[in-house]
Amino acid sequence: MPPLRRSSAKAVAATRVIRERKDPLEDEARFLRSWFERPLVTGAVTPSGRMLARTMAAYADPSVDGPVIELGPGTGPVTEALIRRGFDQERLILVEFNPDFCRLLQRRFPRTTVIRGDAYRIRETLGGLLDRPCAATISSLPLFTKPLEQRLDLLQGAHDLMHPGAPFVQFTYAVVPPIPARCEAGSYTASRSNKVWLNLPPARVWVYRRPEASKPATP
Repeated sequence: MPPLRRSSAKAVAATRVIRERKDPLEDEARFLRSWFERPLVTGAVTPSGRMLARTMAAYADPSVDGPVIELGPGTGPVTEALIRRGFDQERLILVEFNPDFCRLLQRRFPRTTVIRGDAYRIRETLGGLLDRPCAATISSLPLFTKPLEQRLDLLQGAHDLMHPGAPFVQFTYAVVPPIPARCEAGSYTASRSNKVWLNLPPARVWVYRRPEASKPATP
């Protein structure tokens, strides 16, 4: 039997990840329990739906060099979508605060890097781990539970770790953007997806990029 081509091998690997996943109802129960225990940390009572996860992953380009940071991966629906998108597990850095979710992620995606840490302190959490700029940051954090100043600091910190123009991808159930769409200082631009009606509840994806001229000078 001839060896699988690289693209076919990735598809098989992605399918294997899907098969290893537990019953979706079990994941929902985990999320609900976590939300009851830490509502301001978990933010949502159910994991992101497949269509929302696919929409978020679509903004990350596998051909761009560097790792991908995922903030608040939970039980891994967006992680799964990134693998389906064509990212090798080794490129994914998952930052999760909930220790139960961390253990689950390590079982489901054993070749990713799972870090238990505070995503809102992204510089300290990932300090010393990265040896090159990142291709994207994908966030499922409940940003509206934090003051605007802290949200802006997270965005700036993530952009500091990425290629100029790389996307910071964030979903929200709200009708207003989680970070203001207009930036008076011109340090980022914002765009949004169409409403993902197939997600429950319906959600929208916002994408924030830093123009190349705004990147801090390297010392």
